[in-house]
Amino acid sequence: MRYFLAVAEELHFGRAAERLRIVQPTVSQQVRRLERELGVTLFDRTTRAVTLTAAGHAFLPHARAMLDAEAAAVEAMAALRGERRSALRLGTNVGLGVRLDAVLTALAERAPEVAVELVSAPPAARLNQVRDRHLDAAFIRGADRSPGLELLPVWNDDLVAALPVRHPLAAQQRISLRDLAELPLRIVPRADNPHLVDTLVEACRTAGFEPRPGPPFTTDQDTLAAIATGPPSWTVYYASQAAIQTAPRVVFRPLADPTPSLQTYLAVRPDPPSPQLTALLDACAASAS
Repeated sequence: MRYFLAVAEELHFGRAAERLRIVQPTVSQQVRRLERELGVTLFDRTTRAVTLTAAGHAFLPHARAMLDAEAAAVEAMAALRGERRSALRLGTNVGLGVRLDAVLTALAERAPEVAVELVSAPPAARLNQVRDRHLDAAFIRGADRSPGLELLPVWNDDLVAALPVRHPLAAQQRISLRDLAELPLRIVPRADNPHLVDTLVEACRTAGFEPRPGPPFTTDQDTLAAIATGPPSWTVYYASQAAIQTAPRVVFRPLADPTPSLQTYLAVRPDPPSPQLTALLDACAASAS
């Protein structure tokens, strides 16, 4: 049933296997087994596409209901045993910095009995893990919708510029984005973080220029070292992340005209929130105020 749902949502056997963390032939075998047991064909398969048949569409809500019922039963029994009463599995986002520390501090003050397990994963994997109940919630930046989940806005993070301390612009407390037009920009490839790249490029265009591409952003350590010692260049950090970065020969300066920023959301399932999740939402609200 889980294999069927994964294929139905991905419409691709390979991606479904990656999501389930098993090999593709196993997914195909189990789906065929289910089709034999039901006596219907659930998917139309071609070399180019996988689509649900009429029977597959009809079966989909029943499959979801069965797995939801199973998960509810497992959670009810776990609650009776007291195994999950005070556990919260939370997916984290790169660059949360002082934001994450503030949330965890506020959560500890409000619900000291809650043990938080932090899980790091790429954005798509984080969302799937919330959807599949492997995580109770996850921070996600940029995306404002995801099928089967609610994305609750928790805070907005400004982007700040990182540039060499020896550069003349470093003497300013706030930098106009247009003043960085001639400096090469070190940023991750768009495929790795499309929301960040699109937000920054759009802000640069609004300021009247196309950013000059420099070497790609690799790691914090290597990129900041290259900015500090190499030819003049710049990159961007989330303000909450820059607040905890240690780079003596690099300065972080707020940007203006315009100020690029990204919204951070908390991804949750559209179920009644558990006491632990309610405490987390309260902590997010408190840390953002």
